Amino acid sequence: MTYPIRVLFLCSGNSARSQMAEGLLRFYGGEDFEVSSAGLEPKGLNPLAVRAMAEIDIDISRQRSKHLDEFLDRPFDFIITVCDRARDNCPTFPGDSEKIHWGYDDPAAAEGDEETRLAIFRRVRNEIRQRMSIWVAAQQKRIKDQGLRSKS
Repeated sequence: MTYPIRVLFLCSGNSARSQMAEGLLRFYGGEDFEVSSAGLEPKGLNPLAVRAMAEIDIDISRQRSKHLDEFLDRPFDFIITVCDRARDNCPTFPGDSEKIHWGYDDPAAAEGDEETRLAIFRRVRNEIRQRMSIWVAAQQKRIKDQGLRSKS
């Protein structure tokens, strides 16, 4: 494991789930993590993802939807897929990446009026946030135990 820990969130469209995960890890992990997100077929940043994250005071409006190809030559400590399609089509990256799968419903595929769709974005955001806070705490304990940074 390197310091900071290098993480790539991978999804099919890089419009919602992986974007929210990227923003949440930046928020919870701070300088302990170098975080990116990408998609198999980028669709652009979903405005409802931006809105759902803004509700918890995390601004992802400056993030952009990126294609997986931008990252194929970069080593990561963790590749975290957030949808089954990304898990099933995840390429090999240089180095010794640990692959993790956190499957979530696709809020971008939600139907209904804006408030109905936003409620689904909120639910998925909260699911990611819950898992992220636990995962970040475990990784920060590893950082401390391995003496990768001097502050506590």
